[in-house]
Amino acid sequence: MKRNMKAWKEELLAQPKKKPMPILSFPGVQLIDATVDQLVRSGELQAKCMESIAKKYDMGMAVSLMDLSVEAEAFGSPVHYSDDEVPTVQAAIVHDEEEADALEIPEVGAGRTGECIKGIQLACETITDRPVFAGIIGPYSLAGRLLDMTEIMILCYEEPEMVETVLEKVTEFLCEYAKAFKAVGANGIVMAEPAAGLLSPNLINEFSTPYVNKIREAVEDDEFMIMYHNCGNVVPLMNQMKEVDAQAYSFGNAIDLVKALEVIPQDRIVIGNLDPAGVLRNGTPELVRQETRKLMEACAKYPNFIAASGCDIPPMTPFENLDAFFEEVEKF
Repeated sequence: MKRNMKAWKEELLAQPKKKPMPILSFPGVQLIDATVDQLVRSGELQAKCMESIAKKYDMGMAVSLMDLSVEAEAFGSPVHYSDDEVPTVQAAIVHDEEEADALEIPEVGAGRTGECIKGIQLACETITDRPVFAGIIGPYSLAGRLLDMTEIMILCYEEPEMVETVLEKVTEFLCEYAKAFKAVGANGIVMAEPAAGLLSPNLINEFSTPYVNKIREAVEDDEFMIMYHNCGNVVPLMNQMKEVDAQAYSFGNAIDLVKALEVIPQDRIVIGNLDPAGVLRNGTPELVRQETRKLMEACAKYPNFIAASGCDIPPMTPFENLDAFFEEVEKF
């Protein structure tokens, strides 16, 4: 459902009590009786999964799967699938300048991207009481999957032109992919750019931010919002994060969220940052309550803070833990 996202953001910031916005979709696989392997290959199941979570929890947004293998697979990367874990990229496909030049930009719809678009289209038809965000990988994080995550760090120094060649191609694809989500009714995208959290301030300014901004400028308007997600240790990069100029930010549990709230302007949403694996997936309801309370006590005084998980919540997270999180936020 189309909505003015600028007005939505202003209303949200003005509310004294804000609904939590965890990056919560994969655990819905338990509600629809499907495996993760089936879910990531089917747009219909993805929509069903999002809808089941939207019915169960009164969240500030609905968000699709954070599956960071989808776009790399469309470029030709080999991917490992599992019944209860999120898919992962297995190997690099670009090893030298020649392969970087020869790398073909796929059509939107290649691999599983078509199913992800279909999932968002169907979800937008059934979830109309809150904004629907599609998930998309960031440009540097995608380039890192194509070139190998360790290798790209070295290449930024030794072969910067080769990295830039790959970045230009992935950015072109991501612009079109984001436009496709917008065309089927998404209200925004959550762009996951965690690999950029490993860069120095100079390198992030050269190899991530300009490409992120290119994608943002291609799609952002009054009806479509970018939420920038980085779950790395980005405290030393906080001023660079601000340069992304997103309307909303999502930070991981690697940082003290107060440090982000002190830097990001108060007219921008900041969500985070309960540990999704250590606390929500592997903790007890009591630990979840304790950590949620701690987070709320530290951050609730900032008017642009919204309680959330620090990253994508794992598929097999127990619902009693998720219930404890929502109850504790509500109680606070």
